Order: sequence, then C-alpha cells, then structure tokens
Amino acid sequence: MKRILSCLFLLAFLYSCKPKTDFKIYLHDPLLFTNTVHELNTVVMGNNFPPMVAARNYTYAAIAAYEVIAAGYPEQYQSLAGQVKGLPAMSKPDHSKPIDFELASLLSYIKVGEAVTFPEGSMKQYRDSILQIARNKGLPSAIETASKTFADSVSAAIIKWSKGDNYLQTRGAEKYTVMDIPGRWVPTPPMYASATEPHWKEIRTMVIDSANLFAPGPPPTYNITDKNSVYYKEVMAIKHAGDSLTDEQKHIAEFWDDNPFKMNVSGHIMFASKKFSPSGHWMSVIGIACKQAKFDFAATTYAFAKTSIALFDAFIECWSAKYTYNTVRPETVINKYFDMNWRPYLQTPAFPEYTCGHSTISASAAEALTSIFGDHFAYTDSTELEFGIKNRSFKSFRDAALENNWARFYGGIHFHNSCIKSTEMGSKVGGYIVQKLQMKK
Repeated sequence: MKRILSCLFLLAFLYSCKPKTDFKIYLHDPLLFTNTVHELNTVVMGNNFPPMVAARNYTYAAIAAYEVIAAGYPEQYQSLAGQVKGLPAMSKPDHSKPIDFELASLLSYIKVGEAVTFPEGSMKQYRDSILQIARNKGLPSAIETASKTFADSVSAAIIKWSKGDNYLQTRGAEKYTVMDIPGRWVPTPPMYASATEPHWKEIRTMVIDSANLFAPGPPPTYNITDKNSVYYKEVMAIKHAGDSLTDEQKHIAEFWDDNPFKMNVSGHIMFASKKFSPSGHWMSVIGIACKQAKFDFAATTYAFAKTSIALFDAFIECWSAKYTYNTVRPETVINKYFDMNWRPYLQTPAFPEYTCGHSTISASAAEALTSIFGDHFAYTDSTELEFGIKNRSFKSFRDAALENNWARFYGGIHFHNSCIKSTEMGSKVGGYIVQKLQMKK
C-alpha cells in the first residue's frame, strides 16, 4: 500500500512539474484569430469608417499577422515582401527565443489594426483579456515577452510602411466640387452628405500596377429624353423594380446593404444605425469559410491576408472610375423627371453611381477566396444575424458576388449595367492578384 501511495505521489509531483500547454490550445485556435478580426470589425464600425477606409485597416492588420506566421513557418508560407508595393523585408525572428508565433500574430494584428487609422488603445482591453486568459492557462512570461518583442518588431515595420500609402496626404486634398450639371452626381437625401473619399484613387495599390489597370470604360450616355436610349431604359428598369419588390428581393437587398452609417428619419427626429461595411461583411465570410474548411491558425491568417489585399486594390480601381465619370444616382434622376417622392429601398450612399463599389469588391474577394477554397465551396453566410437579418446560403463565392449585383439593383442605388461592369472589373482585379501573389509553398 505504501508503495502504491508513493507511486501516486510521485506521479502527482511529476505532473505538477510538467509545463502546462493549455495556453497553446487556446492561442493556436484559429477561431481566436477570427474572433479578433470580428473585434476589429466592431471597432471599425463604431468609428463610422467608410468601406474603403475600413478595408485599409483590415488589410494592413492582416498582412502584419501573416508576416509573423510566414516568419515562423517559412517552410509553408512566403513573405509578401517584394510582392506588394513597397513592403520591405521583415526582421528575422531570433530562434533562440521562445516565440509563440500564433500569439505574436494576434498581437501584431491588434496593434496594426488599431494604429493604422484610429488612435492606439481602442483594442487594449480585448488584447489584455487574451493575454490574461493565456496566462491563466499557463503562458510562461518568457514566451509572452519574446512573442511581444517579435510582434512589436513586425508591427512597427508594417505601420511605417502604411504611412507611405498617401492616406494622410489625401486627408488634406481638395474637396469635391458639386456642380448641378445634368448627369453629374449631387448629394442625396436624407443626409445630403458630401462626396466620400474622392481622392481614393491616389492611394498606393498593393498589387495592381495602377488605379486604372482594368478601367471599365464609360457608362451609358446620359439621355433622359429619348425613350429608346440605353440610359432611359436603365432608369425605367430600376424604377419599376423598386416599385414592385418581392419579399425575396427585399431580403437580398437588405442582406447586402452593409451601410455602415444609415441615417433614419422619423418626423423631426434623426438617428443613425450601424452595420458592418461591405469590406467588413467579407471579413466575416472569410472567417465562416475558414471554420467550415477546418483551417488551422496559419492557414486562417493566409486566407484573411490574401482576400484583404484583393478588397484593398478593388476599392482603388472602383473609386478611380467613380470620380472619373461622376455619375448621378438613380434617385436623383427619378425624383427630378418622374416622381419627386420616389425613394430607393436602400439608402443611397454619398458617392457617384458608376461603378458599383460593393459589386467590384465582392467579385474581387470571390476570386481570392475561390483560389483558396475552390470553386464549389458551398456555405451559409450568417454575417447579418447580429443585425437582425436572416442568413443566406450560396453554392460558391462567385455565386454570392453575382447575387450582390442584383442586391444593389433591387436596393435602387445602382443601375444594373453598373453592377455587371463592376463585377467584370472586380473579377479581373481579384484574378490578377491571385496570379501575382505567391504565398503558400
């Protein structure tokens, strides 16, 4: 009996001396990375960033997280240095230090994500909670310190690189001049807000050679007097559709609305409601796909980085076209010539109609995601549930992007021709990025 007790005490002692690895199970869980993206998404939403500015946050943060993983797993992943515009080589990790690359990746994502556009500290409480949980699960201080040090090194390099993309310069650029010329964009109700980011085409691209690499050409000529003109028919098509929407069409429009700052008007009362932006919606889709495919932590960071880059460049390409043609919105034309009380089902955003931003970036994201998960990756998108909108299911990412075309048309904010041209342009941007980037070995 004494021998048995001695053995039990010895086993207990040895177990107590064994290093705890529960922290690795926690920190290496890919769902933790996806949750961290969602946290940044929520902070971005709270700061009222327009979709292209939001995409900037997501992209730099995702690249920082990916660069840490590429440094930690060089046999599987290749750095983006030399592949995206101006990105320098990252400092090499000191392998004599006990770096946990998943923890360092998370810390880099958080640090860069909050520092790129808004003041540091917005995600401090979330960051501290991750570290505290990891400590409770046995995270050694030496690993925490080494991981923080490497994360800070990568973060500093990415933040410095981000400052060269012309974002700060465009903050003080000349404002958009509204001119009451037939066919030209003017502010729309209810906010009559000024034009959003008219200089976004000047932002440094990630992969595409220029903001006009896949320029879509001009929209149909403005002609509201000739009933046989292409333009007149486009106007009538969107008006008739808006006047007779089915419940399914309304759901499609609502699902893809993604208006980050909708102004609600009730009598003399005005209040805003917020949702994820179009780029934020696709952040959620990436997470859904990674979970369904059972991607590990490293593969998850890869999926977010690649798709974020596709979104980033697609916005630049789209915004270049928008402020080249400065096309009037359907609402303005219909109110002036046909029905002064007509309103689109969705609220018209504050920038020119052609080309369609959501159609462009969705098609670009679909190409990136298809290259990662395959062309027949069926999934259910639950992104909008937290905003009270039921799920939609898709046979593929391209299928989702095509539905988005109709969503903007049903919503009454884009002519269908614009959506078609935008999808073609976005697909070209995404396909080009997929061809150029070499990330997995």
